[in-house]
Amino acid sequence: MERSHHRSPAARLFEQGNSVSDTTESVSALEHSAPKATPLASWIATQTASLLQQRGHAWLLQGPSGLGQYQLTLQLVRAWLCDAPTAAGACGVCTSCHGIDVRTHADVCVLMPETVMLELGWPLSEKAQEDIDEKKRKPSKEIRIDAMREAVEFAQRTASRGRGKAMLVYPAERMNHITANALLKTLEEPPGDLKFVLASEAAHQLLPTIRSRCLTHTMRWPNAAESTAWLTEQGIKAADAPALLRAAGQRPADALLFAQTNRSPSQWQAFPKAMAQGDVALVAKWLPAELLDAQQKLCHDLMTSKAGATPRFFNAADLPLVKALPSYSALTQWQKALNATAKTVEHPFNAGLMIEAMVSEAKRVMGTKEKNANV
Repeated sequence: MERSHHRSPAARLFEQGNSVSDTTESVSALEHSAPKATPLASWIATQTASLLQQRGHAWLLQGPSGLGQYQLTLQLVRAWLCDAPTAAGACGVCTSCHGIDVRTHADVCVLMPETVMLELGWPLSEKAQEDIDEKKRKPSKEIRIDAMREAVEFAQRTASRGRGKAMLVYPAERMNHITANALLKTLEEPPGDLKFVLASEAAHQLLPTIRSRCLTHTMRWPNAAESTAWLTEQGIKAADAPALLRAAGQRPADALLFAQTNRSPSQWQAFPKAMAQGDVALVAKWLPAELLDAQQKLCHDLMTSKAGATPRFFNAADLPLVKALPSYSALTQWQKALNATAKTVEHPFNAGLMIEAMVSEAKRVMGTKEKNANV
């Protein structure tokens, strides 16, 4: 039911950790300004210290979005190359740490889709940047084979600072088959001074041979107190944090992104009733993708409630009574329709008409009554 959410530069604020260039509107601000230091999330700090105590030349960090995969990969790279590391990680002030902060460290290679590199402020290769500037093509959403060739060449070079080299791959599931096989060869016969860290929200999509050559770490979910404390550090009101976290499925980064959109905690609370009534006004200023996200989560929670389980994204009190819930058949068909909508939601022909149609369909589904109360 859940889908992988596209994250804007605002959402990346969490995942950049000590390398943040704060912008909510423009990727160019990330490209042209030096990142600013922000406090490290507590659950990321504990995982960093734990992983640094273990040996291994390649790590695979796996887990859902919004838990800090990228931030943790960056903390490991910083610590591996730091001039004065501690048990807790990198010092944050040495030449090596600064080089990573400003994205100029000669011993760091990042393998990312070009869209992600731009969001996170990493420079593209000269050729790729030229092609995009001249509008010969758009930034790639996959890790390109050209980038992998450059990474293989990087692996063969001698470290410039004498503390080894590091290769960061994120999101690793964005490698196609050719790129993945090229990485596999480097993983199988790595130079002695090169360490790898891969992060993925869909590790099952990676080649089994890649997974087998990495030490695997599953991202730890922060507890409510940790998430709330981190959100308040980002300027979120403590009273709003529980609702934001619920809307984001308890993922702090996604909760922060939610707070930076057109949606509010009060609107989220009123959303199920608004859909049942066909109230377009509540979501009129939402993007179609935001409405799709909310409807997918509502459909998930309606199915969950019908099965007698606790809803994940909405308070049970805000959902219809169990006896008034739509049939499983209606909910399943709605789920399929929402999945189909996801293919075109980022580029609607007419956003307003799409929102009206989606609300109308939600009202129809939620008005469907179970024919047999015992089903």
